[in-house]
Amino acid sequence: MPHLLLGQVLSFHANPFHTDPLQAAHIETHGAVLIDQGRILATGPAVQLRPQHPQATVHDYGQALISPGFIDAHVHYPQTPIIASWGKRLIDWLNTYTFPQEARFHDPNYALDIANRYCDLTLAHGTTSFCTYTTIHPTSVDAIFTAAQTRRQRIWAGKTCMDRNAPDNLLDTPKSAYDDSKALLQKWHAQDRLSYVITPRFSPTSTPEQLHALGSLWREYPDCLMQTHLSEQLDEIAWVKDLFPQSRDYLDTYEAQGLLGERALYGHSIHLTPREIARLTEAGASLIHCPTSNAFIGSGLFDMTLAKTLRTGLATDTGGGSSFSMLRTMAAAYDIAQLRGQSLHPAQLWWLATQGSARALHADHQIGNIAPGMEADLTILDLASTPAIAQAVERAETPWQALFPTVMMGDDRAIRAVWVGGEEHRQTAP
Repeated sequence: MPHLLLGQVLSFHANPFHTDPLQAAHIETHGAVLIDQGRILATGPAVQLRPQHPQATVHDYGQALISPGFIDAHVHYPQTPIIASWGKRLIDWLNTYTFPQEARFHDPNYALDIANRYCDLTLAHGTTSFCTYTTIHPTSVDAIFTAAQTRRQRIWAGKTCMDRNAPDNLLDTPKSAYDDSKALLQKWHAQDRLSYVITPRFSPTSTPEQLHALGSLWREYPDCLMQTHLSEQLDEIAWVKDLFPQSRDYLDTYEAQGLLGERALYGHSIHLTPREIARLTEAGASLIHCPTSNAFIGSGLFDMTLAKTLRTGLATDTGGGSSFSMLRTMAAAYDIAQLRGQSLHPAQLWWLATQGSARALHADHQIGNIAPGMEADLTILDLASTPAIAQAVERAETPWQALFPTVMMGDDRAIRAVWVGGEEHRQTAP
């Protein structure tokens, strides 16, 4: 039975970083979305679609916004329990909080418990897809794919590989990283809505030999994504220079081992050199902006002008990021851009959290927009979810002005409903 969703419908016709945001995006204030068998069949004014489909089950959301589901392009689901831990920069954060937490994922029951918790948190915040790091344990990969598959979410995940500069109980080897990753890839990749992503954590925790092994695996499976971290903090960059004295820069530590390409995702990418920017652009790689994490751990200010020439996604980076909400992440992206003298339009912020992240993940033909043929992942938002937001909306003269207070002040209270793969998600009791 088809479903017809009524409300204000937000969709994109072009990239708002390439053209006028008001021309690139549109809000149909009395719109409708027809979905059936997991896909969007039609969208347009409600006055047209409703009489054309009298057999459809109608879901009238009034003045709520029907949006593409949010897409979180860089997370660490194992860090869910340590989110908002106080007072550390990157290296201290890893040693004090992250590594002890990740060591617990040898236990498959614990891994599945956190995976289920994380998936429920994402959906409660309107996030229908995400790309996540795991731990070195294959059980951590099995857990998150199992949890997401149960909820029909489209996700990307991969075993996090490290063979140095971490506790002994979190180290693998070049061979085991390759073997485990390949076995997991063959088990999970392209099953239902699941995709494997080759995942060296970052150069400081991988020897050149391990990076080379993962580069070889990527050449064998070029349709997979590859994710890692790049140029997050200045002291990290200095550390990489000491570890790789032969490399021209941080990016070269990956490039030399076959880990630069069109389907590469580089988290953070704050302190890039001109050569790195040129090579990333030439390769067609994706940058993933993690604004709450960059602020919380004191990393720096991402240059949003890069979104004009490079695929750019948006991410919470939980648990280094301080929120599970893509709304809070959009607000942080706005603030950081302001500090660099770059004022972002609400359409640009919403693009980053939906179609921009989908493009970064090479999934913009499947998710991230409301258009016929797309998978029916939708988030319904109350644009007056709190008294503070409601009084700000009363002054709005345009739909984008009415949306912006939710960008800046919204949270999970704004999430009225979530549709995943064409089915309305029902949140399970904790």
